[in-house]
Amino acid sequence: MKSTTVLFTDVSSQTWINETLLNNETHPEFSSEPGWFIQKQQLHGGTSEGVDLITVSNGALTLSIVPTRGMGVWKGDFQGTPLGWQSPVKSPVNPAYVNLSERGGLGWLSGFNELICRCGLISNGPPGKDPSGNPLESDLTLHGRIANTPAHYVSATLDPADGGWIRITGKVEEGMLFGSQLQLESTLETQLGSNKFRIRDRVTNPGAENVESELLYHINVGTPFLEEGANFAMPFAEMAPRDPRAAEGVNEFRTYLGPTSGYAEQAYYFEPVADENGFSPALLTDREGGMGFLVEFRRSTLPCFTLWKNTQSEERGYVTGLEPGINFPNFRADERERGRLKNLDPGDSYETEIEVSILNNSDSVDAVRQKITKLTEQAPSVIHSAPHSRFS
Repeated sequence: MKSTTVLFTDVSSQTWINETLLNNETHPEFSSEPGWFIQKQQLHGGTSEGVDLITVSNGALTLSIVPTRGMGVWKGDFQGTPLGWQSPVKSPVNPAYVNLSERGGLGWLSGFNELICRCGLISNGPPGKDPSGNPLESDLTLHGRIANTPAHYVSATLDPADGGWIRITGKVEEGMLFGSQLQLESTLETQLGSNKFRIRDRVTNPGAENVESELLYHINVGTPFLEEGANFAMPFAEMAPRDPRAAEGVNEFRTYLGPTSGYAEQAYYFEPVADENGFSPALLTDREGGMGFLVEFRRSTLPCFTLWKNTQSEERGYVTGLEPGINFPNFRADERERGRLKNLDPGDSYETEIEVSILNNSDSVDAVRQKITKLTEQAPSVIHSAPHSRFS
């Protein structure tokens, strides 16, 4: 049986579907099993005015994808367990209402509330003036522009192979006249009834000159996985705190506080270790180890990992970030100096892959923990007690 593709948005052909619902009634040839659906809608009111939202359910796992915000994933749910976090920014924000340059280049925070958002593509990390590269792009803002750039192409594919797959594909262009040209092509896929989803991205330089690129996946997790006594685990060869503030908690980086008023964020940089298939696992579990949020990423294309701890009060955004990237979120000039920027000649591209699994019982959590332990035993982990020049 062949797959079916439904086109939602295509600027080149002026194709546009405002609202639609795909399910077992509209597409029984894909699967007659109840529970799965794809719903496309547009939000209205406040700063969410005009935001496209695609809600995908495989029957067990539901995800809300936001093409208007760089194909990010706003939130999710797995069999009643919420996925994401409670940001002070409550609803998806149309990029038209986000001024990236305001507040000293921190305007990105005005729209930040996603389960998964990308940082890049030209730059990520803190704002500032980059003395090198294209002078038209020297004034950098926090975490770049891709998360606030709408997709110009969006489609849904129903593939009946292997029990049924749902795939959402989007294309996003980031560029300007006399500046860098980059294109992101992203596909999120999930199998019917599964506890996991996968994101495959390709970043391409369609322009006529060499382009620098950075990319990091800001994967943000709150309760019920994050709580007092929650635990983080991953196999790594080397780790260093980002700055003196992170160094204060380097001996406790694996565990979490409960919501803490006045808490200042901490970040830790890792060189991950991969399994025999080339993937590195990063696991967040609740205090009792009865549920886990697992991120696995292809180590060869995402060689850097950042752990972001932001356990401030719930009202201010109690959250942690599990963040694989092609680079660390330092200032772009620093990452250039350390050789971690991607340099793409015209027509060149690079690909990345991440997979997120929701573990809802202690047996599945323990199995991943044992895998991480075995990978860790292959080589001792070096933990730097202070920031290290190799990392930041």
